[in-house]
Amino acid sequence: MPASTGRPRVRLRILLFLGSAFVILVSFYFLSEVSKTLNQLTVVEAERDQWQRPADILGSLGIRSGSTVVDLGSGAGYFALKLADMVGPRGEVVAVDLRRLSLFFLRLRALLKNRHNIRIIVGTADDPHLPASSADAVLIANTYHEFANPSAMLLHTWNGLRPGGRLVIVDRGPRPGEDAHGHEAAPNVVETAVRQSGFNILGRNDRFIDRAGDEPWWLLVARKP
Repeated sequence: MPASTGRPRVRLRILLFLGSAFVILVSFYFLSEVSKTLNQLTVVEAERDQWQRPADILGSLGIRSGSTVVDLGSGAGYFALKLADMVGPRGEVVAVDLRRLSLFFLRLRALLKNRHNIRIIVGTADDPHLPASSADAVLIANTYHEFANPSAMLLHTWNGLRPGGRLVIVDRGPRPGEDAHGHEAAPNVVETAVRQSGFNILGRNDRFIDRAGDEPWWLLVARKP
């Protein structure tokens, strides 16, 4: 074999080897980062369980086995995974978020936990893309203050609920004597918007979570007539 013919083949083998090594290294790095994030989520959520009062929040939804419930602003699935256990295999959790990375981790965690009753929807800033009259309850936890167009989101929420369906909103409020500034939502303002959207208010607790050093968390429960 002429030397001129052998050299390109050697170069090709070297390039293939280097390319394969690069892919393997990137894959290991990716898996390492995914594993690290999953572990961080486990730690953060275990701590969150101590103060978030998840059982009380989920209990206020009025759902049972077989229900369909929406987690609007689901993130990586703190509430969605708990809801999946509550509604059981005959029920469904519709998890909606704008952040595709958060939804990726939710999908992965649902797969690892063998939760096949979670449907994921990538929403937009003013439309969660909920199927009409399909949900028994909607949970909006730590998300309402991020809505760019609260009226539009409440309208879509109304349309997505069945008659008699519940809406539960949990969020941070401003400290006493202060106005809301970006990361909070004033409960009286939210209640007014919810009423104007046609909901009946079942209850409101302005001091649902009151931790030292943190803004007070409030909880609002409403129902679609």
